[in-house]
This record gives sequence, structure tokens and C-alpha cells, in this order.
Amino acid sequence: MLAAGLRGLPGRAALLGRGAPSLVPSRGRKTRRDPPAKSKADRIKVPPPVDPAELLVVLDRYEQHRRVVGALRFEMMEEIKHKNYDFMFGETAKKRNKAEQEEHQGLMALNDAENKRLLERRLERLRKEEIQEKARKLQSDQNRVSLREKSLKEKEMEVLRLQEESRNFITLENLDQRIEECLNKTQNYNFAIDKDGRIVKRTAMQ
Repeated sequence: MLAAGLRGLPGRAALLGRGAPSLVPSRGRKTRRDPPAKSKADRIKVPPPVDPAELLVVLDRYEQHRRVVGALRFEMMEEIKHKNYDFMFGETAKKRNKAEQEEHQGLMALNDAENKRLLERRLERLRKEEIQEKARKLQSDQNRVSLREKSLKEKEMEVLRLQEESRNFITLENLDQRIEECLNKTQNYNFAIDKDGRIVKRTAMQ
């Protein structure tokens, strides 16, 4: 059918090579709705003949096969049940529980060792922090004491300076004396100074 359809197409030799392939025609099939052929309208389906002796042999062998397979299946199920029971409650379970207990004890020992190591590190860190805190407080106290001493010294110096300056204060008690001193003391302000503040020229008082 494909070869017949390609015969009329141009350039089919170029598409298929030197010659078109020889295709075997496919056999058509009837659908379920098609009626039977006229030649098979009166056909009666008869089962193939069976030898009674052969049928007995086949049935006997099938029964043997069924019993063997059933026995194997039963034996396999019993073995699986035995393994499951042994895994849950038997010697295997005891070994497994013992191994799990040993593993648990080993992990607990490892956990205790790790907790001890972390506790030692934490205590060491707390000791260092306590030492640092004490050193910081001591340094703060020393700084506070030094600042207090410095403030006291500054106040003492201020008091001494004020006391020194208070000697030159004019009061009611020494007012007459200071007036006499000023009148008796002559000061010549007629002089010249240089850039450094030194007196370079002084005019004599008249």
C-alpha cells in the first residue's frame, strides 16, 4: 500500500534509494460489531479431543505440583515466623539487646566525658572572667582613688593660691596702710618694650 502510494510521487527514488521496498500487505481484522462470514455462519466450535489417560496423568501431576508448592510455601512461612520470633524474643533478640545496652553504655560514657570536659572548660572560663572582673574592679578603684587624690591636690593648690592672693587683698583693716604704700611708692610707666616684652627704653621720671 505504501509502495503503491509512493509510485506517483516525484523523486521517490531519491527518497527511498534505488528502488521502493516491497511491503507485505497487512491483513485486516474485523471488529466485534461485524457479523460472522457467510462461510462460517453454520460453524459450531467443538473443543479439541482429550485422551482420558493423559488427562488423569496431567491432573495427578498438577495435584502433586500443588502439594509440593504448598509444602514449600508452608515451610517458608514457618521459617519466616521462626526468624521473626527469634528476632523479637529469642537468642538473636538477647544478643541484639545486649549489643544495644553496650552501645548505650558506651554512648553514655562518651556523653559523660564530653559533659565533664565542657564543665571544666566552663569553670576555667568562669575563673578567668572572675579574675578579669576583679582586676577591672581593682583598676577602677585605683583610678577612682587617683582621681580623688588629684582632685584634692588641685583643691589644695587652689586654696593655697587663694590664700596667697588674699594677702594682697585690700580690706578695711589695711585700707589706710595700702593707701600710704601707694602714695609713697612711685611707679614709672613711661617705657618702651620689644616684641618679647623686654623693657628697651625707659624715660626718667620728672
